[in-house]
Amino acid sequence: MEGVGEKSKSDDKKKMMVCIDESEYSHHALNWALENLRDSLSNFQLIVFTVQSLSDFTYIHASTLGVAPPDLITEVQERQKKVAFALLERAKEICAQCGIVAETITEVGDPKEAICKAVEKLNIQFLVLGSHGRGAFGRLFLEVLAITACIMLSAQSLLCGNRS
Repeated sequence: MEGVGEKSKSDDKKKMMVCIDESEYSHHALNWALENLRDSLSNFQLIVFTVQSLSDFTYIHASTLGVAPPDLITEVQERQKKVAFALLERAKEICAQCGIVAETITEVGDPKEAICKAVEKLNIQFLVLGSHGRGAFGRLFLEVLAITACIMLSAQSLLCGNRS
């Protein structure tokens, strides 16, 4: 048992967070990190993160001509949760195939805000994001936005993956 003032080995490790969603680009970023950062990963605690987006239920209200039944909204939210857990489970399997143990986390909310909050809350030192197939200008904008947010919140390194 550890003493009160002692730190565990996982507390000493830096934290790398890979953000994934349903897109092939985020899974490419995960695979890229596992392949190209293999030596560095021994010094990092790997966290795979996904966000359950806040659903826009206006289409449900419109299709029901008024108020959507609470059961329908609950069903949509449960489905989103299942999709998120399936994504994380698949990511864990990919990591395990490379001999890497990964922690998985999901949050509900706007992806940009949830990622920034997670970076701050978990004290992430290295953040990996997929590019979502954007062109050079779109990637540049994404990187500037992400770098600004992460510098404000404490991430020390950012990698935006490009599939090409």
